[in-house]
Amino acid sequence: MPEQSFQDKTEPATPKRREDARKKGQVGKSREIPSVAVMGAGLIFFLLAGKKMTLSLGSMMQTVFRSIPSISSGDLNIVILGMDYLRFYMLLLFPVMLVLSVVALLSNVVQTGLIWSVEPLAPKASKINPVEGAKRIFSKRSLVELAKSIAKIIIVGWAAFSVLKGELDHLIQLTYQGKAQIMSYLAYTSIKVVGKSCVVIALLAILDYMYQKWEFEQSLKMTKQEVKDEFKQTEGDPLVKSRIKAIQREMARRRMMEEVKTADVVITNPSHLSVALRYDSMTMNAPKVVAKGADRIAFKIREVAKDHGIPLVENRSLAQNLYKSVDIGEEIPSSLYQAVAEILAYVYRLKGRTG
Repeated sequence: MPEQSFQDKTEPATPKRREDARKKGQVGKSREIPSVAVMGAGLIFFLLAGKKMTLSLGSMMQTVFRSIPSISSGDLNIVILGMDYLRFYMLLLFPVMLVLSVVALLSNVVQTGLIWSVEPLAPKASKINPVEGAKRIFSKRSLVELAKSIAKIIIVGWAAFSVLKGELDHLIQLTYQGKAQIMSYLAYTSIKVVGKSCVVIALLAILDYMYQKWEFEQSLKMTKQEVKDEFKQTEGDPLVKSRIKAIQREMARRRMMEEVKTADVVITNPSHLSVALRYDSMTMNAPKVVAKGADRIAFKIREVAKDHGIPLVENRSLAQNLYKSVDIGEEIPSSLYQAVAEILAYVYRLKGRTG
């Protein structure tokens, strides 16, 4: 991913930051792991199937040389023969190419999981800008990658040389060996060189993977301001949210005051509580709290009740129990049936007298 300054980036990356980077194809991974995985898979494949492939290739080459006189005399069509040979080589190489492709794919999936992003392939003006290109070439990241490449060449070269150095005595003896022995020895030595190189590159790949993950985590870090800005984008501006909540509370309060007009009685605690109750025996199992409030809202409920001729009944303990245990829109609990029934009976008698 593009090099970023780590200055002041002290906060760990948020989940959204990580998800956005993943959508852009920016993940922490090592290019060395797929390389060593492909090399190791190729070595194992040739150890298991190399002899069979070599024999098949030798047999085909003999057939080619034997058919030269027939081609020269015109007895064989060189185009058809060429297509046959091409088909043979494709079938010979297909298994190894398939194995290496699968290993290369899996080595990347193991590091990053399944990821699909076309953004890295999108054309950007910065990619063809000479100034930006020069900055990338001489950036800290590029210099680190150059140093890693040089170190890898030196270390792998030393590993290969150490194998060949131990085989110098055997190389001299090859002048007295037959072709089969020479080919067998070269194959054996090549496998030793590649095998030791794989071990060395695997160790380097592990170190590189750890470094790449660390560097990626550093690049994802955020400043405190970036964290605040992201929070505003995802959760909304706190001021706006508080304003919305205030509007919602006001609307709910207005609806509640409208419900007060339908109440049968308002039970009060003279100091600061008011609870409005309504009961309809045809539709309700028990009286329901249609409004409640404390302090300023409690006195507003009382004003609305007085304006609409709804009785106010003072009962300190009942008002406190209803306010604490029953939410707006809920029916009262059975433990309060007796107390509420007495008040409703009183209210109904009062309404009967006034009627």
